[in-house]
Amino acid sequence: MRKVFFCLAALALLFAVDPAHAQSRKAKGKAGRSAGAHKAKSAKAAKKKGKASKKTAAPARSYEPPASGVGAFDKVSVIHGDRSGTSALVKNPQALVNLDNFIRSCISQGAFPGCQVFAAKDGEIIYQKNFGYFSYDRMQPVTDSSLFDIASVTKVAATTLAIMKLYEEDKINIDAYLRNYLPFVKGTSKEYITIKDLLLHQAGLKAFIPFYKKTIDPLTGSPRTDLFHTYPDKTFSVPVAANFYMRNDYEDSIWEDILTSPMDRGRYVYSDLDFYFLQKVAEAVSGTTLEPYVQTNFYKPLNLKYTMYNPWKRNLTRQCVPTENDKYFRFQHIQGYVHDPGTSMLGGVAGHAGIFSNVRDLSVIMQMLLNGGVYKGQRYLQKETVQLFTGYRSTISRRAYGFDKPEKARGDGGPASDDCTKTTFGHQGFTGTCAWADPETGIIFIFLSNRINPSADNQLINSLKVRVKAQSYIYEALGYE
Repeated sequence: MRKVFFCLAALALLFAVDPAHAQSRKAKGKAGRSAGAHKAKSAKAAKKKGKASKKTAAPARSYEPPASGVGAFDKVSVIHGDRSGTSALVKNPQALVNLDNFIRSCISQGAFPGCQVFAAKDGEIIYQKNFGYFSYDRMQPVTDSSLFDIASVTKVAATTLAIMKLYEEDKINIDAYLRNYLPFVKGTSKEYITIKDLLLHQAGLKAFIPFYKKTIDPLTGSPRTDLFHTYPDKTFSVPVAANFYMRNDYEDSIWEDILTSPMDRGRYVYSDLDFYFLQKVAEAVSGTTLEPYVQTNFYKPLNLKYTMYNPWKRNLTRQCVPTENDKYFRFQHIQGYVHDPGTSMLGGVAGHAGIFSNVRDLSVIMQMLLNGGVYKGQRYLQKETVQLFTGYRSTISRRAYGFDKPEKARGDGGPASDDCTKTTFGHQGFTGTCAWADPETGIIFIFLSNRINPSADNQLINSLKVRVKAQSYIYEALGYE
């Protein structure tokens, strides 16, 4: 086991000596940035010791203008309105009635037991409704204060925000290699992966590693007793689920599996593993863990009261919409704890999953990004940073840096409605969630559900194209046809 991995993380910046880190940052205009925390004399000293990489990073690249032309990210709005659907911005009220009926039909067909749906234009709420219940027993209705496990929307609501902030502070160079920030990857096949390729999901990593499978006793089909206890102590203190604690040192085994996993370079493969690494990079350069970093820099100043990791720690379990009745790993109905098994084995905090939230809080994050990084007079990110990270940045996929986007060719399917403009950015989540922002039209669309309750095998949300169709109804209501 590589127990030394994590104690070395704090030393990461001392090893960032690739030539990319010698580049000076252009004021508001270049994608390649130097890591400002690395002093020139440190780089020279490292070079003398033979530490400098022989490989060079890609050349700096100018920002690409948004597809909408002048004005994108310039209009500053705040989330406001009475959610009644009677806004003057609504040109076709019948489309919202049709949306109501569509969502109720999806619930009756068993696509998900409950959901929250939200839409705003230029900050004005034109639709916000709760549908259904926590479970099919119809005991607890979904309300404004209900918290959803947003799954991979965490990638953009937490990790990518952190990377953006650290990037514009000159602490991360997206053209630099992992070895510059994480000493424990040196000597592995992962050391020359760039931050950019992680953000674009084209680092060559496997799509998924089911870490939990090694923890199940093949003879009994139950969790291994040498790895899990039903009560916490000094050896078993990682909370994986209610009354279910993992050995503290098992994270080393998870990272051993990641570092020794095969790679397939040059291909776009959507992978959670990319964000395992991005979390570690953000933590290494910020000097703190991901959870307090995003709370301090984004959630608290944005007054997001319902956005957090591990809501059970705040005694909010009853407000959390339950996810899967886990019959293969934790053997309980998951509520208040993250559904994703890999994230749960990290204590509920990860770069790819773990955040719980509601539509109103997520709308503030998306509006801040639509505003070019400003919300209620406070700047969280530079407009150029938002513009850089949310545009198409790959020649082999539709991806932006951290964010997902519509397919480049209209009609090719994809995660967002064809009614969206190509400036749109956001993400979907495995639990049945999505959040999208469209700079050209000023439209935000958010959909949160628990489609995996009681089973993650339920794929009706995808076969019925619920999220895409619901988004299309919003555009129709606003007169975009």
